Order: sequence, then structure tokens, then C-alpha cells
Amino acid sequence: MDLKQLNAFIAVADLRSFSAAAAKTGLSQPSLSRLLKQLETDMGVILIDRYHRPLHLTEAGTFFYDKISTILTEIDTVTSMTQRLSAPSSGLNIGFVPSVLYGLLPEIIATLKQFSPDIDVNLKDISSYQQMEALKAGEIDIGFGRFAHQDPWIQQILLRHERYVVALPKAHALAHIREQRLIDLANNRLILYHQTHLPIASTVSTPASHKLTTNTANRFDTHETSLSNEPVTEPLLHLFAQYGISPFMTTTVSDLQVALGLVAAGEGITLVPASLTTVRTEQISYQRLIHENVTSPIYLHTLKDFVHPKIPDLLTAIYHVYEQRGITYRRQKFM
Repeated sequence: MDLKQLNAFIAVADLRSFSAAAAKTGLSQPSLSRLLKQLETDMGVILIDRYHRPLHLTEAGTFFYDKISTILTEIDTVTSMTQRLSAPSSGLNIGFVPSVLYGLLPEIIATLKQFSPDIDVNLKDISSYQQMEALKAGEIDIGFGRFAHQDPWIQQILLRHERYVVALPKAHALAHIREQRLIDLANNRLILYHQTHLPIASTVSTPASHKLTTNTANRFDTHETSLSNEPVTEPLLHLFAQYGISPFMTTTVSDLQVALGLVAAGEGITLVPASLTTVRTEQISYQRLIHENVTSPIYLHTLKDFVHPKIPDLLTAIYHVYEQRGITYRRQKFM
């Protein structure tokens, strides 16, 4: 059994076609078929049922695929990490979620360059979830995200919590109320924009009095929301669910900018981190929420076994900016 045989099997299992797998691996179909047959002979197990189209995995093949694909991913990760450890890049590749860019990230990068004038910083807009794979693949060295992740390859520190504010159309009846309550917002269409959901489900029961209905025509990806005892993992709905509240209608869009565009157009409301309050201020009113625990965390994550040599400088810049802004924080470092 060798890596060529395993990669041939994974390609066939993924694509369910010898011709497609041959094209992907750059092998001829006879070579690919020979590698797979050698693997099955070495193991004494039939992995692929060749008599169906598309090809099917046998029960043993399904079990083997599930286990070996994880191992091959780890081998790729270890190989990439070893290469970076032997010759670390002089540049620092930073992944970030868009909402962080509207906050202190530009100031942090400017401060980092003051402390380390020779540093080459590359920024990449990438979701919290995708940052995990990007770290393993070497596409980024560190990531700013909004969600905690459980991954054996990744270490993570919490930088701070940022308060949510409510974004309302300027013409909204509540637009000039400085302190808002979630219960008062429940009769509005809530625009959802998170592409990553909470990794740990939270089950919250919603009182019947808060389950509202509507006959409003559906537009965009819109549906009525009714929380019962189902897990609530969408971040904004989870915030409402903590108080036993279910917004009467939700609209799901692709990203934060689209959500704020719909708010500006009067199509609903949304909750955003406080750093977004400079966006579309001519059409949108941003008001404070009275709930102190309605916050969005900011995490910094990198690989456990390889910390880029410039990351301590980045942390120094982050904490310097926090001190200059009077932001409370607890100094941490990666191990």
C-alpha cells in the first residue's frame, strides 16, 4: 500500500468515474485501474463495485474512504507545515472576516508596520470556517474570525467582545430610540447574513406569546421563524432565542454588505457589530441595544504546531491599539 494507490482510490471514490479520476490525477485509465487493483489485492478487500454506473463504494470501501481521507488530509497538512517550518515566509498572510475590516484591523496593520517596517502583510477576505482549512493549507498564517472552532490543528485566543447594535432604516418608527430591546424588534423582518453558524447548538424554548405570524409576501430567501425546542445555531437568531424571542420573519442573504443594503432600502432590520456604524449612515440608523451580553466575539487563530515568527509582533500591535482606544483586554499569547 502506498500513497499513489491511496490517492487513486480517493479520486475514484470522490468522482465515481475512472475517466474523471484519471483526468484529475493526470494518470491514464489503465494506470489508475492498476493502482486500485493493487490496493485491493494488498488489502484482500473489494473497495469499488465496478458493475454500477456511476461507480459505487462497497461497504468496506465506504469505511476505508472515511478513515483514509482523514489520514491523507493530515499527511498533506503535516507536509505543508514542515515545509513552512524549514523556510518560513518573510510575509505575514492574514485572513479576516469583512466585519473586522470595518473595525480596528486597518489601524492594527498600520501600527504593525510602524513596529516592523520590513514586514510584508497580505490580507485575505475569508470566512471564519474557511480560515481553518486555509491555515492548514498554508494560504494564511493567522486569521481574525467571529466564531470559536474546535480543531486539533488550530489554537485560538479571544481578543475581545464587541457589542451588537441594531441597524434600522432611517424612516423606521424606532430609528430614533437610542436604547433598543430585542423584544421591541421582534415584529420586524430580521435580515440574516452569517455564512458560519454557531458550532455548538443551543436549544431554547420560545414562549407562545412570542411566536408571531405574518401574511407578508415572501421576497428574497425569506421565511417565517418559529423557535421551539430545535437547536438554534444561526448567530442572530441565537441572540433573540436567549431571551425567548423569535422574529416573525427572516430574510437570508449572502453577506453583510447585502444585509445593510436591504436595511437601507427599507426591507428589514439587522444586528451588526458596533464597528459597522459608519456604513450607509445616510440611509441607516444605528442604535444601541440595552442587552450587555448581545455581543460578537473577535478571535485570533493560527496553527498549534507552527506560529509564524511575525505573529508576536501582530499581537503587540493589537494590544497597543487597544490601549490607545481604552479597550479592556486580557493579554494572551500563542503557545
